[in-house]
Amino acid sequence: MGGVAREAPRPRLGDRATDVSASPGPGATGGTPAGAVRALVEELVRSGVREAVVCPGSRSTPVALALAVEPAIRVLVHIDERAAAYFALGLAKANRRPVAVLATSGTAAVNFAPAVVEAREGRTPLVVLTADRSPELRDRGAPQAIDQERLYGRQVKWYAEAPTPETGSPSGDVLERHLRGIVRRAVAVAGEAPAGPVHLNLPYREPLVPSGSLLPARGAPADRGGGAGDDGGFIGGERRLTALDLDRLADRVRGASRGLIVCGPLDRPGFGPAVARLASASGFPILADGLANVRRGAHDRSHVVARHDALVRVAAFREAHSPDLVIRFGGTPTSKALTTMLAEDAPAQLVVDDGGWIEPTIRPATIVHAEPVTLAGALAGRLAEAGPPSAATEMGEIWRRAWLAADRAADGAIRDWLGALDEPFEGAPFAEIPDALPEDAFLFAGNSMPIRDLDAYLPAGGKPLRCLGNRGANGIDGVVSTALGVAAAGLGPVVLVVGDLSFLHDLNALVAARLHGLSATVVLVNNDGGGIFSFLPQAETDRPEVGLPEHYEALFGTPHGVDVAPIVGALGGEHVLLGAGRPVEPGAIGAAVAASVGRPGVRVLEVRTDRRRNVELHRACMAAVRAAVEASLAATRDTTGTGRPRRRPAAITGKAVAR
Repeated sequence: MGGVAREAPRPRLGDRATDVSASPGPGATGGTPAGAVRALVEELVRSGVREAVVCPGSRSTPVALALAVEPAIRVLVHIDERAAAYFALGLAKANRRPVAVLATSGTAAVNFAPAVVEAREGRTPLVVLTADRSPELRDRGAPQAIDQERLYGRQVKWYAEAPTPETGSPSGDVLERHLRGIVRRAVAVAGEAPAGPVHLNLPYREPLVPSGSLLPARGAPADRGGGAGDDGGFIGGERRLTALDLDRLADRVRGASRGLIVCGPLDRPGFGPAVARLASASGFPILADGLANVRRGAHDRSHVVARHDALVRVAAFREAHSPDLVIRFGGTPTSKALTTMLAEDAPAQLVVDDGGWIEPTIRPATIVHAEPVTLAGALAGRLAEAGPPSAATEMGEIWRRAWLAADRAADGAIRDWLGALDEPFEGAPFAEIPDALPEDAFLFAGNSMPIRDLDAYLPAGGKPLRCLGNRGANGIDGVVSTALGVAAAGLGPVVLVVGDLSFLHDLNALVAARLHGLSATVVLVNNDGGGIFSFLPQAETDRPEVGLPEHYEALFGTPHGVDVAPIVGALGGEHVLLGAGRPVEPGAIGAAVAASVGRPGVRVLEVRTDRRRNVELHRACMAAVRAAVEASLAATRDTTGTGRPRRRPAAITGKAVAR
């Protein structure tokens, strides 16, 4: 690690000024025909792939060389396959298009698996390319020859194995056309809704340096490939409802007087304005997840409820505000309290999804397969044409105002409580960072506690931010690599908020940042272990009357005592300990982030917290919110005579859930 950190930054293959510009000449000897490899890479280009993350290896030599000399593809080399796949995931998230990732045979390919799972569950398009030994070497003890056929099982949307190309084969033209076809299909399947990973297994025989020139053909990327008259390609479209189905949905919305729009994690251009129009037309409040990318932006936010997690934890409020219809967009909400409310109190749900079945509450629901932005806009238009819905009646207006008034009360309580705080608090970064960032910056939240704190403490505001996270499989691994992949897209500054265990899990990510000259700010919340378990039932074993405290610390608390400062320095980053022995004052995290954004390199801003104290502070904040919301609810009852409990729901505690 230290040796890598002492080296000067290496040239990036993706930088065309330093790109590889030579390849084996026509007279070179080799077992792999250049034409077959060229066909594969050219079809990636024709299909829209513009980035490839390449891991060093021998068996992948033909494809690696062909990618390196292809001017239309930016190549980024990563030495760790596990981190590389997450890095590619981040690139794909940021650019909203498929990214290729290449590994050699054997366990190198296996290390892609965690990111493949996240891509499948998180609906991120990845084109996974694994080089392989030729078929005659399999299952007979040949080195680095494992069973790679359907290596990722059902975690990929589509799989194909390419034929083994051979120099001088009379079927070379047929092979090239076949390769173009499977590449074209793979990229199309990866990108079509619901997006996800695909896997192409590529067997090669030695010698691996291709015979013939790998230099790409001249011409624009879309013009390359199958020769004169080739009309190969893919034309797809988004899912839309028929006019009749749209009218039926509009009738259901118009008939509801206590409706809600629930937006889970979703990063889709234009969704904020579209769902805002739907809220205005329906009169429904929008319960916006921190990753829904609805809380912030220039669109109409007058219906946005940003503090919904706190509201539905207040029993008195929840009892009085059971919806009669919920329209859901995006993934499963981060808030466990909200998901519980949907499962227990929402008798009717319309789940809008452009190609899946996101309904974890196991409640009767109508699944609407349609592109979310288009559906929201079209439904808003239908409602506007038909006149005021039921939610525009007096009762509907009282319903809407009650949610928005409670949201304002909760927001004010959180702001006041944070403003009076004089010690480190793990929710503070998400309250302070938005104002410290320029418009269209990226805020990436790690899993476990950071994503929950983002959902609870990220305020609504006019400054647009893209908020991202790995909420497919919700693992703590690969988070730093994914965020640095977002940074590699070069679309705006990136700030990552991550816990210490997740950070230690993915230290190799910093090597890639140095190799490719990436810049990012990492806010490291270090509570020396697994802080989320302090909120969960496992923490009960820390009470002597329940269990043995040492078991809790060993199995769940997992203190590590690692000083990350020298590690960050050895890997080429800069480390700053906020507070440095003094209390972290309100606004200090935001100020440190503002000073870091725009500076070159990776800067790690460490905030040290205490796990036990963090639980106490979260509960104290929630107590302040509860008091404010109950006061708001009482005021609503006094002025309207409404707000009587509909039924008593199951209790929702302040505990998180390990997802």
